[in-house]
Amino acid sequence: MSFRDPLVVLRPYPAPIPDTTVVQAVEMAAAVASRVSAIACGISPKVPRSIFGDAVFDVSGLVGEEKQKSALDVRRLLSTFSDVVKRKGLLLGEQISDMRPSEEVQDVLSDHARLYDLTIVPMPEGEAVSQFDAQWYVEEIVFGSGRPTIVVPAASGRSVAVDTVAVAWDKSRTAARAIADAMPVLRAAKRVVLLTVIGEKEIVSERSGDEFVRHLALQGVSAMARQVDAGDRMIGEVLRQEVAALGCDLIVMGAYGRSRIREFILGGATKAMLTQPPTALFMSH
Repeated sequence: MSFRDPLVVLRPYPAPIPDTTVVQAVEMAAAVASRVSAIACGISPKVPRSIFGDAVFDVSGLVGEEKQKSALDVRRLLSTFSDVVKRKGLLLGEQISDMRPSEEVQDVLSDHARLYDLTIVPMPEGEAVSQFDAQWYVEEIVFGSGRPTIVVPAASGRSVAVDTVAVAWDKSRTAARAIADAMPVLRAAKRVVLLTVIGEKEIVSERSGDEFVRHLALQGVSAMARQVDAGDRMIGEVLRQEVAALGCDLIVMGAYGRSRIREFILGGATKAMLTQPPTALFMSH
């Protein structure tokens, strides 16, 4: 059983994602579902209440131009999405367009994401995901929707697939929740590795990885347990190295094992993987 109703978030602001990124998002949807919808929410800037500013800089005119450009980007992204979906042979679901002030966009995206069983967020090109994208889009959707989210990093030169999947298993509640949410993907994967990193933080559970492998087997998932000692490496570095060595298409992990404020101050696996994802990232909270 795959996901039945995924939603792709197409980013028109602060700069629209390129067509290649839209293609990647649709390819990820095709790997986990047969039907896909999309939302693009443009920015409707507010006009500052300043007569002087209008008189000198024509602020109203500039704001109007920016709004028009954002609306055009929304239409173009949804048109590109529709074309790619049809080309890939998927069923085309809803195409949602909206225009909101910037402070409302996060709530709009989370509100819509609650109505779908999975959200796919393609990231812009670059070596690392900006703090803007990580916090403004992904974090708000993960924490606000109550649904799982797949982050798709920019083109890596290989086709999108979910054949080899790594599961970051620290025996926590969030990790267990993420695995349960990812079960459709895990059942479809050809290879699943349950990856536990030791020596980086205290793991209070006495349950072994093999015990969870047994549970996964009863769910129709054939997995192997792998334990890695972090040594003097940060956990993000360990996970990136293991994902590369295993040739993973996707890594499943719980979002924020620590409290959000501690994660912000101390960093951690979630932040490290989100800002520099080595491959597609399935997150749940």
